[in-house]
Amino acid sequence: MAKRAHARRMNNRKTTETKRERRQQKKIGRRQQQENIVELNPLYHLPHNGYIPRSTRKPLKPRNDSQQRYINAIRSHMLTFGIGPAGTGKSYCAGAVAAEALESGRIERIILTRPAVEAGESLGFLPGDVDEKFAVYIDAFRDILVERLGAGPVDYALRHGRIVAAPLAFMRGKTFDRNTFVLLDEAQNTTPAQMKMFLTRIGEGCRVVVNGDVAQSDIRGTNGLADALDRVTGLAGVNVHAFCHSDIVRSGLVRELLNRYGTGRD
Repeated sequence: MAKRAHARRMNNRKTTETKRERRQQKKIGRRQQQENIVELNPLYHLPHNGYIPRSTRKPLKPRNDSQQRYINAIRSHMLTFGIGPAGTGKSYCAGAVAAEALESGRIERIILTRPAVEAGESLGFLPGDVDEKFAVYIDAFRDILVERLGAGPVDYALRHGRIVAAPLAFMRGKTFDRNTFVLLDEAQNTTPAQMKMFLTRIGEGCRVVVNGDVAQSDIRGTNGLADALDRVTGLAGVNVHAFCHSDIVRSGLVRELLNRYGTGRD
């Protein structure tokens, strides 16, 4: 009897030890599985903006009354045309207002575009893919955004589609919604058909700025900017702001040179 009782105790002990070992193995297995888990969507745990840009070191301050009126027009109109010679601050004012809107959360995306046209040149002669080629054309706006937002936030926004830079031809088929600020630069190099395509992308509540100098087109025939200015006169929600040579703020020398050349080339 004693031998049987001892045998039962030994069997029970072995069973208990086996169960304990199985439980430990299961814990080890679960721990290994957890260590192998990959977070597929880590951005969901970030703030809703995806990044927190630094506050702009200096407020947007116009350098003359013309720039102030232009900034006010952009803020209060769905579509604003900025026309006039180089050095008047058309691009800087528009880029700074766009950065301000993105930083404050009033918009979710900035789209920068322009026709891929230059005097005697084209995208084809530049190295790299389309994005790399077009980056050369849009560097000025990147510099403006970096000044207003900081390099880190701008790089993040570019990687995650919060700031988009693309040739004008890539706008076909898109719709600009109320969360978007769109800036078309060098609009004098659009054709009337391209300008029509661009303007008919405008959705309710979005903000669109079109910049250019009607007199400095690099295309033959009527340019899209001049054609559009004739068509938008009197439309509600549209403002046309014209800069003149006296509004040039780049430098006094630029103002004198443009007077000598009689042009407003950027």
